[in-house]
Amino acid sequence: MNSAMKTAAGFAVVIGVMAGCSTAPKTAEKRDSLRSQADHAIDTMTAKDATLRSFLDRADGYAVYPNVGKGGAVVGGAYGKGIVYEQGRPVGYTDLTQASAGAQLGGQTYSEVIVFENAAALDRLKGGTYSLGAGVGAVILKSGAAREARFKDGVAVFVHPKAGAMAEATVSGQKLTYKTMSAAEAQ
Repeated sequence: MNSAMKTAAGFAVVIGVMAGCSTAPKTAEKRDSLRSQADHAIDTMTAKDATLRSFLDRADGYAVYPNVGKGGAVVGGAYGKGIVYEQGRPVGYTDLTQASAGAQLGGQTYSEVIVFENAAALDRLKGGTYSLGAGVGAVILKSGAAREARFKDGVAVFVHPKAGAMAEATVSGQKLTYKTMSAAEAQ
């Protein structure tokens, strides 16, 4: 098997593993835990950059992924579960998957917040599946970062590194899936 075939096979395995993940946590305990983790991630990120709170408040909605794991060695991927908020209220669950191929090595965990500038941008996610293309970049969260952030195609992305390190120069995009919460879950 040549190296291109090995890379393609590895890429297929990463995609296959991520595709088997379900958007909404299966038990009430896991749903409550995810919501608590999302709230904690927002608290941590707004403590790091107080301007993030007003950025979130001005947006129609945002998705919070408290724990995204990413790793790779030539072929890589990332995965995280999150909560979608509209006008500050939880409305749904979301998965983030990313597959990448290119020069990369390492692993890391981070929190990510994807902010939707307006109803049209949020509706693209709520349509079921949404892809962030290569043109959307992430802002590494530090004091004052949200003050300087700009929306691209109705979306802004903030990342807060937690652990690990990764060297990469990859061609990749994130795919987001969405599932509406029941009325009872949203309270």
